Amino acid sequence: MKIPTLSGIRGCVQISVRGESINHLVNALAESGIPVWDIRPTSEHTADMKLLLKDFHALRPLLKRTGCRLHVTRRIGVPFLMVRLYKRKFFAIGIMLFFVLLFLLSSLVWNVNVTGNEKLATEDILKAAKEEGIRPYQWIFRLKDADKLSRALSLKLPEASWIGVERKGTTITIQVVEAERPDKDPLVSPRHLVSSSDAVVTSIYAEQGRPLVQKNTRVKKGQVLISGVMGDGEANSQHVVAKGEVKGLVWHEYQLQVPLVQKRKVYTGDRKDKSYLVLGNRAIQLWGYGKEPFETSETLTELDPLTWRSFKLPVGWMTEKVMEVTEQQETLQPEEAKKLGIQGAIRDILAKYGTDSQIISQKILHEKKENGKVYMKVLFEVEESIAKELPIVHSQGE
Repeated sequence: MKIPTLSGIRGCVQISVRGESINHLVNALAESGIPVWDIRPTSEHTADMKLLLKDFHALRPLLKRTGCRLHVTRRIGVPFLMVRLYKRKFFAIGIMLFFVLLFLLSSLVWNVNVTGNEKLATEDILKAAKEEGIRPYQWIFRLKDADKLSRALSLKLPEASWIGVERKGTTITIQVVEAERPDKDPLVSPRHLVSSSDAVVTSIYAEQGRPLVQKNTRVKKGQVLISGVMGDGEANSQHVVAKGEVKGLVWHEYQLQVPLVQKRKVYTGDRKDKSYLVLGNRAIQLWGYGKEPFETSETLTELDPLTWRSFKLPVGWMTEKVMEVTEQQETLQPEEAKKLGIQGAIRDILAKYGTDSQIISQKILHEKKENGKVYMKVLFEVEESIAKELPIVHSQGE
């Protein structure tokens, strides 16, 4: 017999019928207009069949007439599912609330990012975006179309040549292309380029001004390298801003002391984990309560947000790993200590005088080992930029 429409939604039962007049029962069902299907004889006097839930109570008079009995073997469909959920109503309510909460959280704007701006302040862009409704905790369905938001922000920020608004999940990204404007040269008074220290000139390039020294010239601190006075005599002279690059050999003397016993931090392998449930910008600790069992420790944080396709949801999991740290001592040989001290001095030179400086040579003038330390006096020969600006004072008759 044909299966009734939407039998799974309307609900149906599978029954096992036993008796000597099963054929008479099937014929009586057909005459009464009660649909049955999947009729399968299981033995000489038993058979399985299915019928709709609404027709189940109409079987009683037919069973009495034919002398058959039945046993329900399976309940199928939405009505029985609803009964099971009602028995576990708190569990069902929890599932519904979870999906409702997830839907609400995914319908809010959680992050607003600004990219591409260099001269425009991020705070000004976010302020203009907030006036258009782009802000954290805003309902996504209340936002205008991306094209309308882009046009509105472009009108509010004329310094930008183009502004794009893009939404991915709960994050909105504002892309800014700033208008190109020619940089205005700062107003600079005429000046010389003078030597910043005693040195021997290794190279000189005068972009503007009159060079007064040559390569291999020994100069003293404060001596004019490139003059900002052009011309012959006071009548034909002209004051300009001297520009150029001058490099020279400079000597730096360092007094170094390096302990032979070095202390270093190492992980012992023991740790304590703390777990948090992350909701937006808030974290709720679930496990890992109690005092830290370590005297010294470092904490590593791992964030694992929930994702749906390519979208990051504002719900996730965060783990803090509290790692025990201990100090270990390492004894260096004198040669290792000397090498360590010289490397530190070289890093200091590059930090003070520019990374384009070059160490030409180094010479240890004096060294000794005393009180668990290595003491050294080291002379470094460095090629570095030696030019610095000096304003021209007109009252001096330049």
